[in-house]
Amino acid sequence: MQLPSALSFLVDKALDVPDGDVFLATLAVRLIADGVPLSGGALTQAAPHPVIERRTWLWRADTGRVIEALALARPADLEHAHVARNWLAGIGTGTIQEDFSGGPSDGAVLGWTGSRPFSQSESELLHEVARFAAAPLALLAARSTLAALLTTYLGRRSAAQVLAGRLRREPGETIRAALLYADLRGFTELSESTEPQEVIAALDAWFDRIAGAVHAFGGEVLKFIGDGVLAIFPIGERDAAAACDAALRAVAAARAGMDHLNRARAAQGMPPLSFGTALHLGEMLWGNIGTADRLDFTAIGPAVNLVSRLEGLCRPLGRTALLSGTFAAETTQSLIPLGEHRLRGIAAPCAVFALQ
Repeated sequence: MQLPSALSFLVDKALDVPDGDVFLATLAVRLIADGVPLSGGALTQAAPHPVIERRTWLWRADTGRVIEALALARPADLEHAHVARNWLAGIGTGTIQEDFSGGPSDGAVLGWTGSRPFSQSESELLHEVARFAAAPLALLAARSTLAALLTTYLGRRSAAQVLAGRLRREPGETIRAALLYADLRGFTELSESTEPQEVIAALDAWFDRIAGAVHAFGGEVLKFIGDGVLAIFPIGERDAAAACDAALRAVAAARAGMDHLNRARAAQGMPPLSFGTALHLGEMLWGNIGTADRLDFTAIGPAVNLVSRLEGLCRPLGRTALLSGTFAAETTQSLIPLGEHRLRGIAAPCAVFALQ
């Protein structure tokens, strides 16, 4: 049986499409080849994600381009609820056809507008397209969900490795990076004297500031360790000096964010949150470690040990940020030398610097 071009694509090739933008653009071109006079199209899917609730892709026939609109995960995003329909209304004749594709929990909405009203046969084809699209769109949603879950719990770099099939214990790979280790001060006392809900809120606020700053300057959080954070700024596309500069900028942003948070906490009669941060430059071994059937993507090595031990000097030295001599050698920022210090479990003394 000879199928229309759009339905043939959905049956034979759509399962291999990597993302919603390619899916929508390819499907629209096939529909035009079938004689449907499209001006624009839209695809909306739920997005299981801690920040994003829905993704909507919008395609224009005159440019062939696809843009994306995101709905943030909040109780009532009424503006985004009609973004596809409102956008389609602005580029066509005002005739819009929307069809639901898939089940009630994981379905999507396909919307179209034309350069003229759709005929009955064209409208029926669009309806059939939505039916045939259910399976490939469900697979697309499943892939997106898996990627979002892995990125949320493992981080972007580790998630990419797991998605690529690294599911067994292995020697790992060596990464050279600027390392950042940050730790919240007085957390034990806070947890013993504060209601659990307030403790969680304080932790979330702290992680928002430090991890948000890391991500803003191109770094990646590898681990949340209790109330601590281990992050890296990999060296590769940028050199060591650029990676160290990015890490310093992240520290400055985190300090500014914590200052703002503490002012808000003071206004509510809550104690301030203090923290320490250490920066180091070195190599670490990164990969799957654990039992045969329970693995963790983690980083180990002397550089990881040193940066965590260095952070422990922040309190006795009365500093919120300390840098190793190796890190300091890669930056032109003015620093305060604090001499050499022995770090627990580290054989050689470490030259230590503080920010001005």
